[in-house]
Amino acid sequence: MANTQTAAKTKTNKLILLVLSALFAAMITVMTAFLFHIPIGVNGGYLHFGDALIYLAASMLPAPYACTAAAVGAGLADIVSGAPIWAPFTLVIKACIALLFTSKKEKLLNKRNALALLGAWPITCVGYYIAEAIITGNWIVPAAGLPANTIQAAGSAVLFVLIALALDKMRFKSRLKLS
Repeated sequence: MANTQTAAKTKTNKLILLVLSALFAAMITVMTAFLFHIPIGVNGGYLHFGDALIYLAASMLPAPYACTAAAVGAGLADIVSGAPIWAPFTLVIKACIALLFTSKKEKLLNKRNALALLGAWPITCVGYYIAEAIITGNWIVPAAGLPANTIQAAGSAVLFVLIALALDKMRFKSRLKLS
């Protein structure tokens, strides 16, 4: 009887994680492609604050689910916003960013996730610098995108901190009961 209940709870938790991953992927797509979406450069790049939701997903969900939500959500945003050439790079870059965070702490905003915000900036800047260099065949021109990528990472970090503080104050993560 106990094994049946444990198996049912495990199955329910996996379903909840899958649904949350899909929900985060959708929110990341909308936040990235449609809200505060500012086109920059000549190669289809754009400035957005969807990474805040990637940071949030990675702070709530186990790594495989967070990486999937980040990659799918941001990749879809590239496709629906008319910049599909970036999607393959985005899949890798955003999954790497999600790996920096932990969902194993009681609070969303904890020491590791605060440090992860600092790590997200170079992954974003270097990742998209390399992507644009490959797309354009030029290793100098992509340097022009570094300020926008810095603003994107910093703005998303600030937005994540504000959301995480509010959710932590509500004890959102403990109420979600994913463990």
